[in-house]
Amino acid sequence: INIMLTMEDYNMSGAGSVIKFLSTLSKSEQEQVYNYLEKELILGSMTGEIQDEIKENRFSSGRVCHYCKKDRVLRNGKYNNKQRYICKDCKKTFTDFTYSPCYNSKKDFTEWLSYIKCMIEGYSIRKCARIVGISIPTSFLWRHKILDAIRAYIGIGHVSGVVEADETFFRLSYKGNHSKSSTFAMPRKPYKRGPKSKPSRQEEKKKRGISNNQVSVMCVTDRMGNVISELVCNGRMRYTDVERLFRDRIEEKSTLCVDSHKSYIKFKNNFDVEMQQIETGKYKKGIYHIQHINAYHSRLKQFMYGFHGVATKYLANYMYWFKWIELFKTEKDTIRCKRLFVQSHTSYATTQIKAFKERK
Repeated sequence: INIMLTMEDYNMSGAGSVIKFLSTLSKSEQEQVYNYLEKELILGSMTGEIQDEIKENRFSSGRVCHYCKKDRVLRNGKYNNKQRYICKDCKKTFTDFTYSPCYNSKKDFTEWLSYIKCMIEGYSIRKCARIVGISIPTSFLWRHKILDAIRAYIGIGHVSGVVEADETFFRLSYKGNHSKSSTFAMPRKPYKRGPKSKPSRQEEKKKRGISNNQVSVMCVTDRMGNVISELVCNGRMRYTDVERLFRDRIEEKSTLCVDSHKSYIKFKNNFDVEMQQIETGKYKKGIYHIQHINAYHSRLKQFMYGFHGVATKYLANYMYWFKWIELFKTEKDTIRCKRLFVQSHTSYATTQIKAFKERK
């Protein structure tokens, strides 16, 4: 409004004059104008198309009630311009967006779309909140509602052919559970920041080698680009952890390329796969290597570094976020924004605020 009044004072009109006027604004004012135009023109024009695609994906096998899984579903009028349905068997009603991230949200559809674009850009929770116009706690909840839904949509995955596997480690973190939780008890003394007043505590925080203070994340990829990225255990993994991850997720007769860790020896005897173990100090064994998965680890660590520490109970969501980024990294941001919105609202995610607080 202030911009329009200023333009009237200077009798400015036409696109050229508008552009000339915008160049006189500060960076923060230009960012506000850009966010407004993007929300009203670009994101607003995508809303109808995205809603139709979500509806088509959710009812791809016919109009089925997601409560009782029966197909005796009828239209049941509209509320707030949203089509409602009723199941003749269980008598429950639902919409096209029941149990999606924006289910029961009081915010407009375009605000959710604007938030997803902020996620695509890699903005922090605070910057997302400022751009969309929501509070910081709401921004945090929106992020993890979307990631929970993407996690349900993508699934753990399946690999075949020449498969590379290796583990990486993240420090075990109880971030967010120190003082505000009435039901959580810290299993260890909290680490102190600032000067090293207690060297023993600092030494415990930075134990050499692999300890139970770290979380093992197994990353797997094949030459077709399929990826598995899962938390498997605390500390050094055992062969039972490897078997639990790979059971029903690796095709028979595949070739598994791994390092020389002893946990893979027994795994080879229980699965119908060819094992190629790369010796310590060597990079490859003929045509077999684990360089692709090591490169994946490097990109993953760089991605996680931008969040300055993530609570372990939310770490799986970030693994799936990075996995999603890797799968669609070659597409344009507009297409990725649309794809992330559709995929996160296609699956039925029942995550509530209470579930975040009770997550282990």
